[in-house]
Amino acid sequence: MFIDTHTHLYDEAFGGEEDAAVERAVAAGVGKLVFPDISEPSRQRMFELADRHPGVVFPCLGLHPTDLTVNWEAEIEQMLAYRGRRVYAIGEIGMDLYWSKELVREQADAFRRQLDLAHEMDLPVIIHSREATGQILDILKEKKALGLRGVFHAYSGSIETYREIQRLGDWYIGIGGVLTFKKASLPETVKDIPLERILLETDSPYLTPVPHRGERNESAYVPFIAARLAEIKGVSTEEVGEITTNNAETLFGI
Repeated sequence: MFIDTHTHLYDEAFGGEEDAAVERAVAAGVGKLVFPDISEPSRQRMFELADRHPGVVFPCLGLHPTDLTVNWEAEIEQMLAYRGRRVYAIGEIGMDLYWSKELVREQADAFRRQLDLAHEMDLPVIIHSREATGQILDILKEKKALGLRGVFHAYSGSIETYREIQRLGDWYIGIGGVLTFKKASLPETVKDIPLERILLETDSPYLTPVPHRGERNESAYVPFIAARLAEIKGVSTEEVGEITTNNAETLFGI
């Protein structure tokens, strides 16, 4: 069995096809799906899909850095209305300076608040980091005493950055479709990252792996990522599945 530790099958890209996408994943051997939260507009849809697939879909709570506004505190209060629901991580949260640098302070403050929330709720964290590695690491250094744990989603950093991350808590690396891209540098980095620190993910509907690149991504494509990872590591796809599934079950308690 495989686990997709980062998938947005509740996204509008799957409108009317969400349940079928879950069923296709299960049929492909992807038996558990972790749903990161984004923001209020899609949150109820995410929980409703999770309710229809108990034991398969595991929802999270979080305010995505590109979805927050100057009113981020009120947006987090909206999110906390769901605090009574069973959730499995705080995420996806973090910082993204690729699209805009206008709300850097707000992104950082919202990230700090949600890291505190993860500590309060004893939950792992799903971190979104895009062109913000320095800022993310600085904040994790501030919060090191909290003993945080989690995953750096869609990891694209260097092996040196990976090693620095490991000094700041109990962190895994999320590896997805980029690993299969012809010109990607990620395979070289992944060679030096132990399988025991890797989680599989799709980030569907984005970052579709080869041989489906250019199409809408979905959780059923995790085996393509696992096969490429197995090739890089020189092990069987079954071993990749066993180890990464154990990693995900340990981190998320699923």
